[in-house]
Amino acid sequence: MTGRMLIAGVGNIFLGDDGFGVEVANRLADAELPGWVRVADYGISGMHLAYDLAEGFETTVLVDASPRGEPPGTVYLMELDVNRDQAADQTPDRGIPLLDAHGMQPDVVFGMLDLLGAEAGRVLLVGCEPASTEPGMGLSAPVAAAVDEAVRIVHDLVRAAQAPGPGNGNQAVTEGGR
Repeated sequence: MTGRMLIAGVGNIFLGDDGFGVEVANRLADAELPGWVRVADYGISGMHLAYDLAEGFETTVLVDASPRGEPPGTVYLMELDVNRDQAADQTPDRGIPLLDAHGMQPDVVFGMLDLLGAEAGRVLLVGCEPASTEPGMGLSAPVAAAVDEAVRIVHDLVRAAQAPGPGNGNQAVTEGGR
């Protein structure tokens, strides 16, 4: 075992393609994964994610719809730089927006983690370009078609983390797309 891994599906199922991460997490929940891998559907519960992250994971894989200007359904993998100083942005007029228990803004989640005195470890994002995040349930056709690719990428990350050799899962991550 190389370390614990958290696979966190995030997003709001009531906003169309924003439910992408939740769908991927639900699909992975039935997969045979090593015991050191935890899969969870966090939906919009950022506070719950922050508390779970505080338990200490070597690697966290966030799965979420994330617009980057690509064609809908484009899946990518990237490593996030979770700088603690930036995560707890405390500009004078803004304060720390930590009181929204149903918020899933990464700066709030990692800011809360900082307040808990915990480290995030390595954080990866398996993202998908949404077609629409307007109110409504269900994924658009291109985003629904991208769920299988995201599941495959997560399985690849788990296999890489358990592979013997230098780094044991800490190899460089490059962006990919479909």
